[in-house]
Amino acid sequence: MDKHAVINFAHLNGEFSERRLKDLPDRVVEGDPHHVSTVRFTSEDGVLMSGTWTSTPGKWHAFTGKDEFCYIVSGHCRLIDKNGQAQDFKTGDSFMIPNGFEGYWEVVETTTKHFVIRNY
Repeated sequence: MDKHAVINFAHLNGEFSERRLKDLPDRVVEGDPHHVSTVRFTSEDGVLMSGTWTSTPGKWHAFTGKDEFCYIVSGHCRLIDKNGQAQDFKTGDSFMIPNGFEGYWEVVETTTKHFVIRNY
């Protein structure tokens, strides 16, 4: 594949992975969320990646060390900051989680998102 070609998510299989978040017991707060991800692009230096992610309901400590742009394809999720301020996101919504965000992800109903992540 040409490293400078446009990446069409509908026509690229990508790198598929599954995990049960309970396998990271220090992260899960409620439920038994299962994650399915397909990484469709990773930059040569590994700093930038994009793909599609799906999670079943649950709540966990948000991961840090990255900036993440999200577009909700389907479902309902919530981000709750360390002060308890919650923001709900549903199908068609988009948002940015900046590096340094402290709080929680809560998937209210199974959610699928497209994402772009810049790792630090």
